[in-house]
Formats: sequence, C-alpha cells, structure tokens
Amino acid sequence: MLRFLTFVVALGLCWLDSPSHAAGPYELPNRNRATLRPLRLLQSWSLQPPTSERFDASGLLLQTNGSLLTLNDKRAGLYRIDLPASGSVASLVRVPGAFEPEALDAAVGRKARNYDLEGLAEDDQGRWYTCEESTRLVFRYDPRTQQTEALRFDWNPVKRWFSRDGNASWEGIAVHGQTLYLANERETGRIVVASLANHTVTGSFSVAPPDRPARDVHYSDLCWFQDHLWVLCRESHCVLQVNAQSEQVVAAFDYAHIERDPQYGYLNPLPYGFVEGLAVSSEVLWLVVDNNGIGRISNSQDSRPSLWKCEIPAARTPTKPNNSPRL
Repeated sequence: MLRFLTFVVALGLCWLDSPSHAAGPYELPNRNRATLRPLRLLQSWSLQPPTSERFDASGLLLQTNGSLLTLNDKRAGLYRIDLPASGSVASLVRVPGAFEPEALDAAVGRKARNYDLEGLAEDDQGRWYTCEESTRLVFRYDPRTQQTEALRFDWNPVKRWFSRDGNASWEGIAVHGQTLYLANERETGRIVVASLANHTVTGSFSVAPPDRPARDVHYSDLCWFQDHLWVLCRESHCVLQVNAQSEQVVAAFDYAHIERDPQYGYLNPLPYGFVEGLAVSSEVLWLVVDNNGIGRISNSQDSRPSLWKCEIPAARTPTKPNNSPRL
C-alpha cells in the first residue's frame, strides 16, 4: 500500500509539472480580487443507487418545486434524489422516459455504445438539457410531451479551445432564456456561449478562481440563478458567481475544507477534486460528488456518491474586469 501511495503522489506531481498540461496558446484570465469565502456545510447525504451497479453522479438540477435531479455518467438516464425526512441516506430514483438510451439513439439517428451525459439545466418552458461529452452533442427532453431532441451546433468558431481528449469536453450546461452556456472542462477550460434560437456560437470566455494557481482551469458544472452564471471549478475546489455580461467574477466560495474532511471526503488519489454537480438557490448551494467508485476516508468500502447542502455567505466582493481572449 505504501508503494502504491508513493506512486500516486509521484504521479500527481508529474501531472502538475508536465509540459503537456501547461497553459495553451492563450492567457489565463486575470486573477480577480474576489476573496474566497468558505461555504458552511449544513447537511450531507449518501446517495443510494437503485441497483448494485456503480453510480457516478454528475450534474445537478434544482427544480422550482424543490426536487433535485442528477445523472449517472456511466449510463444514460435521469434520476431524482429523494431526500429523507430524517437520516443521511437519500435514494436515487429513475425518472421514466428522460434521456433514455433508446430515445437518445433515435434523436441522433444511430445506436451508440454508451452515452457520457454531463450537466443538467432547465429552461423557462420546463424542458431539460444535458450534454454528451464524447460527441459534444446537446440533448433536450420535454417531460410534458416526452420528446427527446439532439441539438446540433457549429462549434468551429471555438474549436481552438478543444482538446483531442474526448474526456476533456463538455462537463456542464446552463440555460438562460435563449442563451446556452457550456463548460469546456479542461485542456483548455472555456465557457462557450451559444444561441438556442439559431444553434450558433455567440462567444466564449474564461474565469479563474482567486488565489488558486493552476496551469488550466477545470470547469465541472454550470448553473444559472438570479441573473448570474455559477461556475464549479473542480480542480480548485470552489464555486464562482459570475456576471455573464461583463464576464467578471463577483464572488467566490471555497469548499476545499469539506472535500478534505475525513467525515465527508473520499480516498482521492488524483490531483483534483471529485465534485461534478452544482445547483443554487437563494441561500443554499448544492454540490454532488462523483467519486468514481472510490471509497470514503471514513469507510473505504462505502463508494456511494454524496450530496452536500451548503450555506452561501451573504456578502459580495467587487472584482477587476476579465481580460481573457475573446472567441
């Protein structure tokens, strides 16, 4: 075990120092003056899958009725998180018809071996959105009509930000009116803006956490709430509140202390965090953990994902403008 841990630590250091992970042909956005403020954990739940199969929770959606939805990025389908009246175990319940593999196949026009669905969003009409990482497709499901669509976009204007690694693609999605936001996860981390009206790219930008040096920014989910885009930065263990028009970070919230707490954290051998789902309400920030089947620090045999409910600090800090390169 000691040799294995030594190898893992060495691998992480190599990863950080590797030239292949150095910043690409762009400048990272300015480190703004926003101060990282710690989130306070209000409650934590283990997410109990409906079967014995591994469940990698990815993406999180808080509906207007208070229900929470998530995905399993290992198998297509949508799941409702049933929070208990008491206790710390929440059940994952399949939502019939939503993002089912057969419906996705029919929308695309061909059968796929698997779908790596990442991120969840809802528009003003109550339709749900998700993105597929390996193909960069966007899917929309209408729960009223039970119709599934594959939305195709011309990504050529932003292809220079894309990695050849199919697992470094779309990782989060948000919708505001007719505007779609997509998180290009890493190599290079970039937020792509597109129009749902004509399926064209309208821009892209990057935002970076303050006081968290990194050669790239890892975005693992997005959420739109109260006229702001909220950005989950997995590698930096924080959430950014962003003015999408000015592309400025107006607040930053740190959850590193929660992820590293032996009571809530996992035996993570990787140099980045496990949080891959974000939802926001007026005073609460919800996070879902995709622990990749790895056990907890407190119990290595417990590999269930987690849901964290955190209190958002009220104060906000003004920041410098973002001078990251344009589209």
